[in-house]
Parts: sequence; C-alpha cells; structure tokens
Amino acid sequence: MQFENEIAQSVGYLSSAAAAQSLAADSYWPKWDSPWWHMLLLHEMGHTRLIPASTMEQYIASLNRLPLKIFPFTPEDLPPGTDPYRGSACHCQLGNVYQVLATYGVDVDAELPWIRPWFLRYQMADGGFNCDNDAYLVRDECPSSMVGTIAAFEAVLIHTRRPWTTAEASFISRGARFLIERELRLGSSSHHNASERTSAQAWMQLCFPRFYLYDVLRGLNALVLWAEKTRSSLPAPVTQVVVDTLSDAFGDGPVRIGRRSFEGASTIERLATGEWRRSPEASLFPLLSAVSAIGVESPFLTEQWRVTCQRLAALIKEAT
Repeated sequence: MQFENEIAQSVGYLSSAAAAQSLAADSYWPKWDSPWWHMLLLHEMGHTRLIPASTMEQYIASLNRLPLKIFPFTPEDLPPGTDPYRGSACHCQLGNVYQVLATYGVDVDAELPWIRPWFLRYQMADGGFNCDNDAYLVRDECPSSMVGTIAAFEAVLIHTRRPWTTAEASFISRGARFLIERELRLGSSSHHNASERTSAQAWMQLCFPRFYLYDVLRGLNALVLWAEKTRSSLPAPVTQVVVDTLSDAFGDGPVRIGRRSFEGASTIERLATGEWRRSPEASLFPLLSAVSAIGVESPFLTEQWRVTCQRLAALIKEAT
C-alpha cells in the first residue's frame, strides 16, 4: 500500500484518546489536523473503511451536538452564547460529511436527519451555494460559490440510494445547470463574490486532497456522473476547454499535483484552558504532507482522470 506508514499513523491517531477528546470538543476544528481532516483524507484516498468504527460513532455524535442545525444568516439566528464559527456547520462541510459517512455504510438520513433537508433548503436561485452567511442577504444578485456548491451536489447526486424525490431531482438539475453555466472553470460574476474570479484562475491546476475545495477535474467528474445518471446530454462547449487543457497537460499519462489548495489557511484552535482562539496558520499531519507534494504524480488524480475520460468517451459515443 502506498503511503502505508503515514496511513497507519492517521488510523492510529483516530483510535487514540487525543482524537476522542478533539471530537468531544468540536467536529471540525482545527484545520487541518483534527480527526475530521484525517477521516476526509482517508476517504479521498479510497480508504474510507480504515476509519475506526469508534471514531465514526464519536464523529456522528459530535455533529449531532452542534447547537444549530441551520445556516445562520443574521446575529438573530444565533442563540445567546453560540460561537458564530463553531456553532453551526456549512454547506461544503456537510456535503463532504455526507459522502464519507455514506461510503462507510452509515444510514446518514437516519443518523443525521437534518443534513439532507439542509441541502435542499439552502440552494440558491442559480443552483449554487455559498458558505459566506452574508451572501444569503444579498438581493440584487446571486453570489453563489463553486467551493460551496460542489460537495453538496456530489452528495445528493452520488449517494442517494433510492429514486430521487421531486425536490431532489430539482436540486440535481439546478446544480448541474450551475456547473454548466460556470463552464466548470468560471468564477462568480457577482460583486459580492468577486474574489472568486481570482480563485478561479487556479482551478485548472489540479490539487489533492481537495477537502472541500475545487479544481476543474472535480467539477468535470461530477458533471459526467450527472449526465450518466440522468441520461442527459453533456454540452460539448462547456467541457471542451477543460478537457483540452487537461489532455494537453497529462494525456494518457500520470497526473501531477499543481497546487496545494489548502495552503495559507488560518484556523481556530483550542487552548489548554478550553478557550478557542484564531491562529494565523493551520497545521498539517504526515499523511497530508505526503500525498499533496506539488509536482509529484498523484495516483488518486490519475485514476479519476482516467475513469472520467472513459465515461466521457462513452457518453460521446452514445450521443453519436
């Protein structure tokens, strides 16, 4: 197994008293080395089942302890004393949570029944989401976010083990429209989310792990799966620039990591006193460092690119 030693370290950590204490304090923070990030990275590597069952139980309990099961828009949505950063989840987090737990075999709708309605409730008019609470107060434009959208779209698209309800089918259709209108690579045209146009300049540079972040291969994979599952036509002009760029870069060969999309993030960390404070720099752990080195061949991205190309070729053949 590649990265065997680092994987063993993460699995060992997840089984530890330190991980249990971290989950008892918070289900998400700190970045990037709380139990959640170890779990999510193992999942992205295809090793979801290596997550200890006890950790999964503790994680579900930690999520259910969140004071708010809504996405607060205003201070009035926060009960007195509720931490605005730690008191509620966000869309990108829950989209990934749903995928990890469902892959593990958890009945997410039974164990965390508030997550799926969350996805349907907070989808914006253009089919996207935004984890910036203030975005939902904007009335003259729709400042949705690719990062806020992709994981929730994947969760409902891939991990619904029954026919979609009417509301879910509408959710999927609107989410696909969002990806199509953004051509998988365009940032928001809005004033409120203007910074995403700068972020989008890096999306052609593939990254691993994605965590809740975005690159064009992640978007292409999701849109191809949508076309397969719904038997919908995939507009060639939408995917052409992305496919041509990735083909020129990698062809049939290995895919190399182009960036560390998670670098430069700040975090919230818990002090020995139990208080939480903002820290300017998030920390890494050995497995994360090992699999994310820029310029190295990524077996995970290579496999996703190979399978996505096969599926895309099958869709094109079926359409002709």
